[in-house]
Amino acid sequence: MNVLYDKDHYKLALGQTNTARHLIDNVAKDYVRLLKYGDSLYRCKQLKKAALGRMATIMKRQGSNLTYLEQVRQHLARLPSIDPYTRTIIICGFPNVGKSSFINKITRADVEVQPYAFTTKSLYVGHTDYKYLRWQVIDTPGILDHSLEDRNVIEMQAVTALAHLRAAVLYVCDVSEQCGHTIEEQVHLFKSIKPLFNDKPLIVVVNKIDVLSMKDLSDDKRKALEDLMDNGKVPIMEMSTVNDHGVMEVKQEACERLLSYRVDQKIKTKKVDGLLNRLHVALPTPRDGKSRPVCIPDSVLAKKKIIADKQKKIQQQQQQQGGEEEEEENKTTNKRKLEREIEEAEGDDYVLDLKKNYDIEGEQKFDNIPEIWEGHNIADYIDPEILARLNDLEKEEDVRTETGIYDYKAPELTPTMIDIQNLAKEIREARMIMKEESRIVKQSTKSHMPRTAAAQVRGRSVTRLKNEMEKLGVNVDDREDAHFAKTRGRSRSASGPSKKRMRVESVGRSLSRGRSASRPRDEMGIKDIAMKDKLKNIAHKAISKKVGKKGLKGEADRFIGTKMPRHLFAGKRGVGKTDRR
Repeated sequence: MNVLYDKDHYKLALGQTNTARHLIDNVAKDYVRLLKYGDSLYRCKQLKKAALGRMATIMKRQGSNLTYLEQVRQHLARLPSIDPYTRTIIICGFPNVGKSSFINKITRADVEVQPYAFTTKSLYVGHTDYKYLRWQVIDTPGILDHSLEDRNVIEMQAVTALAHLRAAVLYVCDVSEQCGHTIEEQVHLFKSIKPLFNDKPLIVVVNKIDVLSMKDLSDDKRKALEDLMDNGKVPIMEMSTVNDHGVMEVKQEACERLLSYRVDQKIKTKKVDGLLNRLHVALPTPRDGKSRPVCIPDSVLAKKKIIADKQKKIQQQQQQQGGEEEEEENKTTNKRKLEREIEEAEGDDYVLDLKKNYDIEGEQKFDNIPEIWEGHNIADYIDPEILARLNDLEKEEDVRTETGIYDYKAPELTPTMIDIQNLAKEIREARMIMKEESRIVKQSTKSHMPRTAAAQVRGRSVTRLKNEMEKLGVNVDDREDAHFAKTRGRSRSASGPSKKRMRVESVGRSLSRGRSASRPRDEMGIKDIAMKDKLKNIAHKAISKKVGKKGLKGEADRFIGTKMPRHLFAGKRGVGKTDRR
């Protein structure tokens, strides 16, 4: 944080944001207290508007701080995630000495490699495996040999990684001096940053030995490199990332040193003592100096010998049978050429044809069989025994025809059955004719005759009805003692009050007739009056319960309860109409 974004600036931005949060909390508390005493909904809305305005003003003042924090957050999200507690290997050294090439060799990290300095401008993280464990490899930017105050941001990232991560350190040197720095300068840089990786596993790696090896160096330069060994504590290993010479050896040595270092660190902790106290390793010592070898009974040894002899015989028999089978195959095949031999013989003209070895006669083996045909998988319908089954079916059919199973003769019909068949045929034909006639009548557009006209055609009349009823003994005369009286006809000469009275009577009669004809819906289908009242009460309770729960006046309540809500019409009016609706 301090190297990339300036720790003081970051803390200042966070502190101002925290202060703004406290101010907003105080504004919220004040206005909540005022809202409790709001006398109307309009007043409460105005208080809420004022509170939001003050909060927005406070946040506007934090614009620059929030912009800076957002940029820091985005940059942090792009940085590689480094686990400080896992097994880690750090690669450091001058720029352009081959650090990125080494990490590309042992991990899947794709670090840019160019033949100039400071190609790597930030930390790169790769992962590798060793002894079924996950290892984290960090490629640091190059470090130049000058004081700590003069180092830039890119160099300070490498310095902080070396100082704060518990890891094995690989210091890479370029013996060919193609990086632009002499061996003496690289040795001086190693000594200047050595305090950063005290008490850490350290390996000095000499790179680019394909150009110049350590044997070809002058005595002064070789002695300067050997001074880095610190009396044998720091090993010096040779490596070339161009031809991969010594790359894996360097990786294995670094991993082994780091593993032993981590074990030593764990042993020094207090947890190990508690673990060792629970373990007890027994080391028996000889009592009288006599050797006591393992004792196996003779009977067991004899059984083992018999079993071993049997296994040897079986193996010899199998070897003899295998040799005979190989000889028979060679004879039958006449030493058939392998596809590899045919390919070498034909050269570029060789075409692989797998169908020539199919067990199919003739040229059928070269037919193209589709995998999918008409939406079905061909393999689901292939039966290797289909031909054998087909032959069995044909034999079975031949046997059946010989025995005369299929020689069926229809029996002759009696005269009675012949008459029944003819009658059934006539019935079917008559039914079909009737169906067709009804269909034609339904589909015809001919106008239908009214019922009155049809009655006249049929000969229905009042006189005929009278005669028939008199024959049956029913009196139909126009008298009072008759079974039914003739209705009184209206006289056209009636006028004045009698006419009005007749009209009123007829209207009243029609009304009474109409009432009796159409009953109320709640009485239709219910004969029991008590049950009708009970059902009315149940329906009334159900409706009132539903209506009361929603605060409505009735079932059909679809309007605003308060006709003139005060919070919508109170207060100042703008320019224009005063009627909102």
